[in-house]
Amino acid sequence: MGLLVVPAWRTLRAAAPLFPGLRFGSIQACDNPAEGPAGDRGSTSATGEPRGLYPHHIPTNVLQKLLLSAGSAAVSLYDPYRHDMIAVLGETTGTRALQDLHRRMSGDPEGLQILQERPRIRMSNLDISRLRELPTGSFGREYVRFLDDNHVTPDTRMPVKFVDDEELAYVAQRYREVHDLLHTLLGMPTNMLGEVVVKWFEAVQTGLPMCMLGAVFGPLRLSARRQKKLVELVPWAVQSGRDARCVLNFYYEKRWEQPVESLREEIGIPPPPTIKV
Repeated sequence: MGLLVVPAWRTLRAAAPLFPGLRFGSIQACDNPAEGPAGDRGSTSATGEPRGLYPHHIPTNVLQKLLLSAGSAAVSLYDPYRHDMIAVLGETTGTRALQDLHRRMSGDPEGLQILQERPRIRMSNLDISRLRELPTGSFGREYVRFLDDNHVTPDTRMPVKFVDDEELAYVAQRYREVHDLLHTLLGMPTNMLGEVVVKWFEAVQTGLPMCMLGAVFGPLRLSARRQKKLVELVPWAVQSGRDARCVLNFYYEKRWEQPVESLREEIGIPPPPTIKV
């Protein structure tokens, strides 16, 4: 059965943050970030309209993807903190990179297990109290410390909408939810400098155009002092991304007790430079 494409106006309604001056009707699918690609396929809404290949999926044609890509890229460059637009950009431009990541995961025993079981990293699945009780230096304890120090939560990750393949949609969701774990492993905060360093690592690791865009244009938002620090950090991030194993091939939920240093060594990430970010 062919992929059903929704009208352009419905696509724009789903991407309403691109057009703050316009009003669109409510989207039929719930926008709960806790939900995602792992769900029923081909379901219909109360009005009988197809919901797509997975919860939140909005099928788009080539022209619609081009419009969404251009609009989300422009907004992301103007405001790098618009994570919703960065998410749209990643989905509409990352098909080939997601296919390659899926291939790499399928060829690795741990990666294949992740694809089969489809774990999700969200507050409802995390025993935060237990993670807080783990020894200092363990991956789980340092991850919770990262969440506390930066006032973030995994539940803020947007659900995938514009990837027209259910398997690849999960890969995109997994990458999105692993992002904060990479901050923990790389020892980078969530300020602009830390985000740019992580984007350089992710760009080399994943090949996602969205990561490359953030890595190249993100430094324009940095002060001269932080740009100087970036010159020292980028070579480390690029080399780390090049030498490390695929970061999506690690079942992090089974590794909370593992020391961070041990996990870094297993992945192939050298210790972060001793530079205050």
